[in-house]
Amino acid sequence: MNFIFKGNELLLCDGGMAFPGTNDCGLMGLAADTLHPVWLTPECEHYCAHVAPDTEAPAGFSFHKLRAVLAHLGEYGALANRAFQVSEWVRTHRYCGVCATPMRKSAKELCFHCPSCGFSAYPRVSPAMMVLIKRGNEILLARHAEYATARYTALAGFVEAGENIEEAIHREVLEEVGLHVKDIRYFGSQSWPFPHSLMIAYTAEYDGGELCIQEDELADAQWFGPGDFLPPIPSMDSIAGSLIRENLPGGPGQP
Repeated sequence: MNFIFKGNELLLCDGGMAFPGTNDCGLMGLAADTLHPVWLTPECEHYCAHVAPDTEAPAGFSFHKLRAVLAHLGEYGALANRAFQVSEWVRTHRYCGVCATPMRKSAKELCFHCPSCGFSAYPRVSPAMMVLIKRGNEILLARHAEYATARYTALAGFVEAGENIEEAIHREVLEEVGLHVKDIRYFGSQSWPFPHSLMIAYTAEYDGGELCIQEDELADAQWFGPGDFLPPIPSMDSIAGSLIRENLPGGPGQP
Protein backbone atom coordinates (compact mmCIF):
# COMPACT_ATOMS: atom_id res chain seq x y z
CA MET A 1 0.00 0.00 0.00
CA ASN A 2 1.38 3.38 -1.01
CA PHE A 3 0.70 6.67 0.80
CA ILE A 4 1.56 9.51 -1.56
CA PHE A 5 1.41 13.08 -0.27
CA LYS A 6 1.53 16.48 -1.91
CA GLY A 7 1.94 19.04 0.83
CA ASN A 8 -0.74 18.10 3.36
CA GLU A 9 -2.84 16.21 0.81
CA LEU A 10 -3.14 12.44 0.34
CA LEU A 11 -3.62 10.70 -3.02
CA LEU A 12 -6.75 8.53 -3.12
CA CYS A 13 -8.78 6.73 -5.76
CA ASP A 14 -11.77 8.72 -7.02
CA GLY A 15 -14.03 5.72 -6.43
CA GLY A 16 -13.39 5.46 -2.70
CA MET A 17 -10.73 5.24 -0.01
CA ALA A 18 -8.29 3.20 -2.13
CA PHE A 19 -4.58 3.91 -2.53
CA PRO A 20 -2.36 4.09 -5.62
CA GLY A 21 -0.47 1.03 -6.79
CA THR A 22 3.05 0.72 -8.18
CA ASN A 23 2.01 1.60 -11.73
CA ASP A 24 0.13 4.71 -10.54
CA CYS A 25 3.23 5.85 -8.65
CA GLY A 26 5.34 5.27 -11.77
CA LEU A 27 3.09 7.60 -13.74
CA MET A 28 4.07 10.37 -11.32
CA GLY A 29 7.77 9.60 -11.66
CA LEU A 30 8.06 7.74 -8.37
CA ALA A 31 10.43 4.81 -8.76
CA ALA A 32 10.39 2.01 -6.21
CA ASP A 33 13.60 3.25 -4.59
CA THR A 34 12.02 6.67 -3.93
CA LEU A 35 9.30 5.12 -1.76
CA HIS A 36 10.16 4.88 1.93
CA PRO A 37 8.86 2.00 4.08
CA VAL A 38 6.44 3.12 6.78
CA TRP A 39 7.93 0.51 9.13
CA LEU A 40 11.51 -0.84 8.96
CA THR A 41 10.53 -4.50 9.17
CA PRO A 42 11.07 -7.25 6.55
CA GLU A 43 7.32 -7.85 6.24
CA CYS A 44 6.38 -4.19 5.74
CA GLU A 45 4.19 -3.70 2.67
CA HIS A 46 3.37 -0.03 3.24
CA TYR A 47 5.36 2.78 1.62
CA CYS A 48 5.21 6.56 1.53
CA ALA A 49 6.56 9.53 -0.37
CA HIS A 50 6.06 13.24 -0.96
CA VAL A 51 5.74 14.60 -4.49
CA ALA A 52 6.40 18.10 -5.84
CA PRO A 53 3.66 20.74 -5.45
CA ASP A 54 2.99 20.82 -9.20
CA THR A 55 2.55 17.03 -9.53
CA GLU A 56 -0.67 15.98 -11.27
CA ALA A 57 -2.65 13.04 -9.94
CA PRO A 58 -2.84 10.05 -12.32
CA ALA A 59 -6.15 9.25 -14.02
CA GLY A 60 -8.74 7.97 -11.56
CA PHE A 61 -7.06 9.54 -8.55
CA SER A 62 -7.08 12.92 -6.82
CA PHE A 63 -5.41 14.58 -3.86
CA HIS A 64 -7.49 15.19 -0.70
CA LYS A 65 -6.71 17.18 2.44
CA LEU A 66 -5.39 14.62 4.93
CA ARG A 67 -7.20 16.30 7.82
CA ALA A 68 -10.53 15.97 5.97
CA VAL A 69 -10.17 12.26 5.15
CA LEU A 70 -8.22 10.92 8.14
CA ALA A 71 -11.34 10.01 10.11
CA HIS A 72 -12.75 8.16 7.08
CA LEU A 73 -9.74 5.91 6.51
CA GLY A 74 -10.82 3.43 9.19
CA GLU A 75 -8.09 0.92 9.99
CA TYR A 76 -5.70 2.77 7.69
CA GLY A 77 -5.99 6.06 9.57
CA ALA A 78 -3.13 5.28 11.96
CA LEU A 79 -0.97 4.13 9.04
CA ALA A 80 -1.70 7.34 7.11
CA ASN A 81 -0.82 9.34 10.23
CA ARG A 82 2.57 7.65 10.52
CA ALA A 83 3.18 7.66 6.76
CA PHE A 84 2.67 11.42 6.58
CA GLN A 85 5.16 12.06 9.36
CA VAL A 86 7.74 9.62 7.97
CA SER A 87 7.50 11.00 4.42
CA GLU A 88 7.74 14.58 5.68
CA TRP A 89 10.87 13.62 7.64
CA VAL A 90 12.39 12.08 4.51
CA ARG A 91 11.49 15.17 2.43
CA THR A 92 13.09 17.62 4.87
CA HIS A 93 16.29 15.69 5.66
CA ARG A 94 17.92 15.11 2.29
CA TYR A 95 20.86 17.22 3.43
CA CYS A 96 22.65 17.56 6.75
CA GLY A 97 21.43 20.51 8.77
CA VAL A 98 24.95 21.06 10.11
CA CYS A 99 27.23 20.83 7.05
CA ALA A 100 24.80 20.41 4.09
CA THR A 101 26.24 17.04 3.02
CA PRO A 102 23.72 14.61 1.42
CA MET A 103 22.35 12.35 4.15
CA ARG A 104 22.35 8.54 4.17
CA LYS A 105 19.43 6.47 5.42
CA SER A 106 20.03 3.87 8.07
CA ALA A 107 18.93 0.33 7.23
CA LYS A 108 18.34 -0.48 10.92
CA GLU A 109 16.26 2.43 12.22
CA LEU A 110 14.39 5.54 11.13
CA CYS A 111 17.47 7.71 11.07
CA PHE A 112 19.51 9.75 8.60
CA HIS A 113 23.27 9.87 9.17
CA CYS A 114 25.65 12.46 7.79
CA PRO A 115 28.76 10.72 6.37
CA SER A 116 30.77 13.91 6.75
CA CYS A 117 30.17 15.24 10.27
CA GLY A 118 28.29 12.33 11.87
CA PHE A 119 25.09 14.24 12.62
CA SER A 120 22.00 12.02 13.02
CA ALA A 121 18.40 13.06 12.36
CA TYR A 122 15.32 11.18 13.54
CA PRO A 123 11.64 11.92 12.76
CA ARG A 124 10.54 14.90 14.80
CA VAL A 125 7.90 14.45 17.50
CA SER A 126 6.65 17.66 19.13
CA PRO A 127 4.82 17.20 22.46
CA ALA A 128 1.81 19.44 22.92
CA MET A 129 -0.38 19.76 25.98
CA MET A 130 -4.19 20.01 25.90
CA VAL A 131 -6.23 20.91 28.95
CA LEU A 132 -9.95 21.17 29.65
CA ILE A 133 -10.51 23.52 32.57
CA LYS A 134 -13.42 22.76 34.91
CA ARG A 135 -15.04 25.21 37.32
CA GLY A 136 -17.63 23.44 39.42
CA ASN A 137 -20.09 22.07 36.87
CA GLU A 138 -18.79 24.30 34.06
CA ILE A 139 -16.13 23.72 31.42
CA LEU A 140 -14.08 26.29 29.50
CA LEU A 141 -14.10 26.09 25.70
CA ALA A 142 -12.24 28.37 23.33
CA ARG A 143 -12.17 29.13 19.61
CA HIS A 144 -8.81 29.83 18.02
CA ALA A 145 -8.25 33.09 16.18
CA GLU A 146 -6.19 31.51 13.42
CA TYR A 147 -9.12 29.56 12.01
CA ALA A 148 -12.23 31.55 11.15
CA THR A 149 -14.47 28.47 11.15
CA ALA A 150 -12.79 26.65 14.02
CA ARG A 151 -14.87 24.69 16.51
CA TYR A 152 -14.78 25.41 20.22
CA THR A 153 -12.28 23.19 21.96
CA ALA A 154 -9.96 22.78 24.94
CA LEU A 155 -6.86 24.93 25.32
CA ALA A 156 -3.69 23.54 23.77
CA GLY A 157 -0.10 24.53 23.12
CA PHE A 158 3.35 23.13 22.45
CA VAL A 159 5.69 22.25 25.29
CA GLU A 160 8.67 24.59 25.20
CA ALA A 161 12.32 23.69 25.74
CA GLY A 162 13.10 23.12 29.41
CA GLU A 163 9.47 22.65 30.45
CA ASN A 164 7.65 19.61 31.75
CA ILE A 165 4.05 19.18 30.63
CA GLU A 166 2.54 20.51 33.86
CA GLU A 167 4.60 23.68 33.61
CA ALA A 168 3.45 24.09 30.00
CA ILE A 169 -0.18 23.79 31.12
CA HIS A 170 0.16 26.49 33.77
CA ARG A 171 1.99 28.80 31.34
CA GLU A 172 -0.38 28.31 28.39
CA VAL A 173 -3.52 28.73 30.50
CA LEU A 174 -2.22 31.93 32.09
CA GLU A 175 -1.09 33.32 28.71
CA GLU A 176 -4.20 32.44 26.73
CA VAL A 177 -7.02 33.05 29.22
CA GLY A 178 -5.44 34.67 32.31
CA LEU A 179 -6.45 31.87 34.69
CA HIS A 180 -4.73 29.69 37.28
CA VAL A 181 -5.43 25.96 37.54
CA LYS A 182 -4.85 23.10 39.97
CA ASP A 183 -5.49 19.34 40.27
CA ILE A 184 -4.11 18.53 36.82
CA ARG A 185 -5.11 15.02 35.79
CA TYR A 186 -3.98 12.98 32.81
CA PHE A 187 -6.69 11.99 30.31
CA GLY A 188 -4.96 10.42 27.30
CA SER A 189 -2.70 11.01 24.33
CA GLN A 190 -2.85 10.88 20.54
CA SER A 191 -0.37 11.08 17.70
CA TRP A 192 -1.49 13.95 15.48
CA PRO A 193 0.29 14.57 12.15
CA PHE A 194 -0.40 18.32 11.90
CA PRO A 195 2.48 18.67 11.60
CA HIS A 196 4.20 16.12 13.88
CA SER A 197 2.56 16.41 17.29
CA LEU A 198 1.98 14.14 20.23
CA MET A 199 -1.14 15.54 21.89
CA ILE A 200 -1.19 14.87 25.65
CA ALA A 201 -4.56 15.72 27.18
CA TYR A 202 -5.49 16.65 30.76
CA THR A 203 -8.29 18.05 32.84
CA ALA A 204 -7.63 20.74 35.46
CA GLU A 205 -9.66 22.60 38.07
CA TYR A 206 -10.05 26.38 38.03
CA ASP A 207 -7.94 28.02 40.76
CA GLY A 208 -8.53 31.74 40.30
CA GLY A 209 -8.28 34.63 37.91
CA GLU A 210 -10.58 36.52 35.57
CA LEU A 211 -11.16 35.33 32.02
CA CYS A 212 -9.03 37.48 29.70
CA ILE A 213 -8.22 36.04 26.28
CA GLN A 214 -5.00 36.46 24.35
CA GLU A 215 -6.46 37.96 21.20
CA ASP A 216 -3.70 36.92 18.82
CA GLU A 217 -4.32 33.30 19.85
CA LEU A 218 -8.04 33.10 20.67
CA ALA A 219 -11.14 34.60 19.09
CA ASP A 220 -13.36 33.66 22.04
CA ALA A 221 -13.46 31.66 25.28
CA GLN A 222 -16.53 30.95 27.40
CA TRP A 223 -17.70 28.89 30.35
CA PHE A 224 -20.42 26.35 29.55
CA GLY A 225 -22.62 24.78 32.23
CA PRO A 226 -25.54 22.32 32.38
CA GLY A 227 -28.34 23.37 30.05
CA ASP A 228 -26.21 25.86 28.11
CA PHE A 229 -26.26 25.64 24.34
CA LEU A 230 -23.04 23.89 23.34
CA PRO A 231 -21.26 25.25 20.23
CA PRO A 232 -19.75 22.91 17.62
CA ILE A 233 -16.91 20.88 19.16
CA PRO A 234 -14.22 18.63 17.61
CA SER A 235 -15.24 15.24 16.23
CA MET A 236 -14.43 11.97 17.94
CA ASP A 237 -11.46 11.22 15.67
CA SER A 238 -9.45 13.73 17.72
CA ILE A 239 -8.56 13.44 21.39
CA ALA A 240 -10.06 16.90 21.89
CA GLY A 241 -13.47 15.51 20.93
CA SER A 242 -13.13 12.64 23.40
CA LEU A 243 -11.81 14.88 26.20
CA ILE A 244 -14.74 17.30 25.93
CA ARG A 245 -17.44 14.64 25.55
CA GLU A 246 -16.17 12.73 28.59
CA ASN A 247 -16.40 15.91 30.69
CA LEU A 248 -19.58 17.62 29.49
CA PRO A 249 -21.40 19.66 32.17
CA GLY A 250 -24.36 17.25 32.23
CA GLY A 251 -22.14 14.17 32.26
CA PRO A 252 -20.55 12.16 29.39
CA GLY A 253 -22.62 12.51 26.23
CA GLN A 254 -24.94 15.10 27.80
CA PRO A 255 -24.91 18.88 27.37
